[in-house]
Amino acid sequence: MKRRHACILLAGTVAAPSLLISAKAVADDQLEGADLEGGEDVAEVVMRNVYPLPPRDVDVIGEVQVVRARREDTVLDIGRRYGIGFEAMRMANPGIDLWIPGEGTEIVVPTRFILPPVPREGLVINLPEMRMFYYPAARSGQARVVETYAISIGRQDWATPVGTTRVTNRIENPVWYPPASVRERVLKEDGIELPRRVEPGPDNPLGDYAIGLDIPGYFIHGTNRPYGVGMRASAGCIRMYPEDIASLVYRLPVGTAVRIINEPYKAGWMAGDLFVQAFPALEEERAKREAERYSGAVRTVARALENRPGRISYDRLKSVVEGPNGMLVRISRDTDTAGLAERGIVGSQT
Repeated sequence: MKRRHACILLAGTVAAPSLLISAKAVADDQLEGADLEGGEDVAEVVMRNVYPLPPRDVDVIGEVQVVRARREDTVLDIGRRYGIGFEAMRMANPGIDLWIPGEGTEIVVPTRFILPPVPREGLVINLPEMRMFYYPAARSGQARVVETYAISIGRQDWATPVGTTRVTNRIENPVWYPPASVRERVLKEDGIELPRRVEPGPDNPLGDYAIGLDIPGYFIHGTNRPYGVGMRASAGCIRMYPEDIASLVYRLPVGTAVRIINEPYKAGWMAGDLFVQAFPALEEERAKREAERYSGAVRTVARALENRPGRISYDRLKSVVEGPNGMLVRISRDTDTAGLAERGIVGSQT
């Protein structure tokens, strides 16, 4: 993997799992009574992010939910309760004030996903989606599951690198050593001179836990600004909600494979129907992606149809491409296959 900008340098204590919650307790599904900071139950955090792993010929998990806002709610509060980040909630709720939605307002929570088109193992991070998928190893006598988490990724000029790596260590109470590039930018943009060392605590942007990757300077870590989860907000690292990384950190074995991909279009099957999910391209690639947005989406659909031909609506696919919002759209239908047939994606006989 080609290294770009280093996000951070860390120092801290590689803590025993018992300092949070024993890995054995989690593995044995004995989470009741184990609390995170703020009193949130670990079992509740894990369960909001976990889904049964479907068979190989099914790619869709979850269902979209609609909830009514309470008087004190922001849209982002609701998203956090369901493990959804900023951009996903914003795109799913156009026209609604994110900060004052109003009591009783119906809020869409986009908790339906297409699994990424890579092997279902280890950690998979899809940058345009700003989402991470974790496939725990199979346990004897139990059905496999997949966990999915909202994340933040690197800003345009500190892009998170694409490639394959692995988990190297787990750190509790990390110390942050801001790289020179970060110190220079913060001084220029905000007039703040960052210290060369930031101790653990509320001013540390790494949060309480960090997961080391085999890429110097890059980590998966918590945050002291949870409203930024689901945005391009970091200097290249992967940020998680504090409660999410706390529930995951000691269940994630050292050596776990990590795949970081850049897939603005995903296609997947469920119950005989083909669905497409589209996300805005990363800003630094937007011009290139814009020039080939239709062909990129068509290639994604073509891969899904390689061994499973079906009847596809090109009009629906075009609509998804022109308005990427992360919501799943069924593109299977009995007519209007001419668009894809012309491109050799489906035969005219379909």
